[in-house]
Amino acid sequence: MSEHGTATHCPYCALQCAMWLRTDDSGRPTVAPRDFPTNQGGLCRKGWTAAELLRPGRRLTTPLVRRTPGGPLEEADWDEALTRVVFGIRRIQEGAGRDAVAVFGGGGLTNEKAYLLGKFARVTLRTANIDYNGRFCMSSAAAAGLRAFGLDRGLPFPLSDVGRADALLLVGANPAETMPPFVRHLDAARAAGGALVVVDPRRTATAARATLHLRPAPGTDLALANGLLHIAVAEGLVDEKYVADRTEGFTAVREAVATYWPEHVERLTGVPVADQYRAVRLLADAPRALVLTARGAEQHRNGTDTVSAFVNLALALGLPGREGSGYGCLTGQGNGQGGREHGQKADQLPGYRRIDDPHARAHVARVWDVPADSLPGPGVSAYELLRSLGTEGGPRGLLLFGSNPVVSAPNAGLVEERLRGLDLLVVSDPVLSETAALADVVLPSAQWAEEDGTMTNLEGRVIRRRRALAPPPGVRTDLWIISELSRRLGRATGFSDSAPEVFAELGRAAAGGPADYSGITYDRIDAQGGVFWPCPADGEGRSGRPEAAAGVSPDPDPGPGPDPVPGSDPDAGTPRMFLDAFAHPDGKARFVAVHHTPPAEEPDELYPLHLTTGRIMQHYQSGAQTRRVPELADGTRDPHVEIHPDLAARHDIVAGDRVRLVSRRGTTEADARITTAVPPDLLFMPFHWGGAQRVNSVVGDALDPVSRMPEFKVSAVRLERVG
Repeated sequence: MSEHGTATHCPYCALQCAMWLRTDDSGRPTVAPRDFPTNQGGLCRKGWTAAELLRPGRRLTTPLVRRTPGGPLEEADWDEALTRVVFGIRRIQEGAGRDAVAVFGGGGLTNEKAYLLGKFARVTLRTANIDYNGRFCMSSAAAAGLRAFGLDRGLPFPLSDVGRADALLLVGANPAETMPPFVRHLDAARAAGGALVVVDPRRTATAARATLHLRPAPGTDLALANGLLHIAVAEGLVDEKYVADRTEGFTAVREAVATYWPEHVERLTGVPVADQYRAVRLLADAPRALVLTARGAEQHRNGTDTVSAFVNLALALGLPGREGSGYGCLTGQGNGQGGREHGQKADQLPGYRRIDDPHARAHVARVWDVPADSLPGPGVSAYELLRSLGTEGGPRGLLLFGSNPVVSAPNAGLVEERLRGLDLLVVSDPVLSETAALADVVLPSAQWAEEDGTMTNLEGRVIRRRRALAPPPGVRTDLWIISELSRRLGRATGFSDSAPEVFAELGRAAAGGPADYSGITYDRIDAQGGVFWPCPADGEGRSGRPEAAAGVSPDPDPGPGPDPVPGSDPDAGTPRMFLDAFAHPDGKARFVAVHHTPPAEEPDELYPLHLTTGRIMQHYQSGAQTRRVPELADGTRDPHVEIHPDLAARHDIVAGDRVRLVSRRGTTEADARITTAVPPDLLFMPFHWGGAQRVNSVVGDALDPVSRMPEFKVSAVRLERVG
């Protein structure tokens, strides 16, 4: 710790803004911004108030157990709580098999926790049923990236490239509210003369900054992307040499987009022909151009294909694998990238290895010192797992770490019903979330500033969170909880509760895999201010040559120094990927021919409107933490529904009226906000609240066939004025 405090990172989104954590003269923890390439010394409201979560009275400090069925949660000591967990696990597995106990993780867990949780499921419980809430966030972009490039890393280039872009296409993202310090990079690009094209049906705070705002009808992003590529082909803007030298499959895509002529796309999407041409020319004429997608493009039943359509556009223009240009996905959750690399997903082992790959199983089994054939096979995806709980043949018990699916899952009323019907629900969480309130056992876990660990931010940069405070008496780390449960279940070794030891083992398990962390150490992270994966122990990056990023700088106290020259520091890992080759065996990227399909639910007489959901600046994810921070909750204690003035007039609704949204699955209520930010046939409601204000009660559960991403962004509803 320096005079500034402890150097660490924000506990919220994947930007992972750097901050100092210190205590004032009264012992109260406070934060201050720290200069770092991603946030450049800035914090949003959530970051500024992050220390409030560490204060007494805002978190759990003792285990809770439900001693009688249907009875209240009561305080208990750790021995009683863990005894109940172990007894429940053994009873269920002895009666119904190993897969009858499931594990559900979170995209906010550190790399060490995500790794040990996956190992716990496969080695201690030997269950196939494990997945995590990142399936609700980045899975479609991950699937599209894997099939296009052979490897998924959200941003395969450093975030500083955004600030240097001459043109940027931003699809389905509103970082002005979801990660405000990111906007510094957008503003830097605009100030230097760069063009920003935003694709979003709403006029958001980000869209208001755009050079050009394209407003497609909900669920038509794929048609728009194909239309933009059609124009690029027709206008001779395709980089034919790049396509020939570095890609495969363009002929099929060229044929697929032939029917997406501009007038047809305008009828499908509502985006004017002139705006389509302008968007393509801004990208094609730019020396450095980026295409970025986020949840607005991905959270659809065709989300993987939608992202593939935008990747196709980027490939046709010759952007990926070119310094200063490319395609990337804006990861949402704090460790959404690392959380999906090390074993929380149903089909993966550490290092982004496939669990059905015999060589991957053999490698990881050697690290874990277990027979390869003892490892279970792939399980089902997150929503499929939640939907199966308590059903015939489904899991009867669930251990849940760092997630709140009662609020965050689609068709949330059904998910809540399934959770209530379990024989055993165990939740580890710093706060009593809506899901924890249903549990049979609640385990109070340490928070971000009370434990060591690493996170992988949206750039693929592995960074350190450092322990600055001791947890309150009665609180344990998730690593300790997993380790102790493993010991009580008969695994006396192999489950350390030391973050550095777990990270070292993670590196061995990831060695040689697509997400190779074997060359990353805590010391190296400290020295370099973060290390980009892949970073094999031999020092060679997957790009063929290690390429340090602009904006990578050492991170010793009292903080990072000036940015080094790009390419000057081979110890940074691989900030820029694909410069020499893509990750497919032949080194070439793949075009994928895709076609527009409508949303799972189209408006009809009974449900005539579209609903879309998202975040607002004051809150994060399910709101379990931010709704407990007075500075964030004041003024935003309740959600709202954005309604166009014409639609409001037809329903005799004025600002502040209570309104109800009704779908085939349920209802939700909120106050009306009258605004032209939404078109007349679209409603918007944030998803940070539970109970009667839970918007996911009405959201549909259609799944993308590839990524298994639920279609959060388009549901058919009707609007009613309450009273």
